[in-house]
Amino acid sequence: MGGIEDKIAGVHDADLLAEVEAARGSFLFGTILEHILHRQRERDAARLAEGSRLARRQEMPRDARRRDVVREVIENEPTAPENLQHIHSVLALCGLPYRDPGDAREFFREYGRNSLSLLAGRLKNPANGEMEPQGLPYGPKARLVLLHLCTEAVRQRSPTVAVAQSLSGFMKEMGFAVTGGERGTIRQFKEQLNRLAACTMQIGLWDGSDTASTLNVPPFRQLDLWLPQGATDGLARSKTVQFHQDFYDNLIRHALPVDIRAARAFSGSARKLDLLFWVGYRLRVLQRPLRLTWGNLHRQFGADNASIRSFKQAFKTDLAHLREVFPKLPIALDDNGMLLQPADPALLLVPPRPLKRTAKATAA
Repeated sequence: MGGIEDKIAGVHDADLLAEVEAARGSFLFGTILEHILHRQRERDAARLAEGSRLARRQEMPRDARRRDVVREVIENEPTAPENLQHIHSVLALCGLPYRDPGDAREFFREYGRNSLSLLAGRLKNPANGEMEPQGLPYGPKARLVLLHLCTEAVRQRSPTVAVAQSLSGFMKEMGFAVTGGERGTIRQFKEQLNRLAACTMQIGLWDGSDTASTLNVPPFRQLDLWLPQGATDGLARSKTVQFHQDFYDNLIRHALPVDIRAARAFSGSARKLDLLFWVGYRLRVLQRPLRLTWGNLHRQFGADNASIRSFKQAFKTDLAHLREVFPKLPIALDDNGMLLQPADPALLLVPPRPLKRTAKATAA
């Protein structure tokens, strides 16, 4: 067990040493010292474990390290209002192209019984006054721009968002360096903003029997661009963007909360962002188990994978990364596809609704 002096030598934290000195002369000194020494050993063990954990994290690839940090933060720090971003529920279901479609002017995707048609448009160039064609929006930056603009509209309770005052700050929050120039991040984000502002969307809905609806969903009504005097990069600045009133009104009613810390963890992957948004939407409305086949999943998330075989492996990896951040997600993959169980939507910070659980899985 060791003598009194040996035990005192085992205490080295300043506050615990102060407790030892304060207890000297007490007839319970031996008992108090044992308790203090036990606390010191617990602290030492925790520091050793923390050191090992940090060493393990440093050996991880960059993206894995970011997911590990985000998981720890979400588990240990309560969600505050400033952590919440918002996306329209329609955009949580409708994925944009993952990669640059090149000269394509139309994008089409099916998701379950429904479909999305995206048409590229034109914008007035403030430098020469010409209506110039814009490409289709694509990739993670287009999704992050939508997330940012929807969030600002919800926070400000206004369909008009002052882009110039907020976009750079959002880029920093997402972990991007704010850089100018031909290949800078400012140009990349604003290019996606221009593409989004110029495009039009149509969503097709089918009940699986004899009824179908086609919805025109124009997210934006107006984008104001200006070219600063003396600018040398030739890049028009985005002053304000205005959502279409119908889209904005619907957004206010159906804004889907997203933890900005989770979005930051997946800011480099379009499909992982889509998966994050989609799972959040599903947990919001799901009342019984949902079964999706690999064919369903391939049509929803597999735009870049020609074969289901290659898609399966990529999707399994993406879902595994999502579960690294949210390990309690009630999602299982098997040979037939995915099974998503009803659960507390608070898992992804979605306002909960009463759930009626049944054993029968819904069809896709």
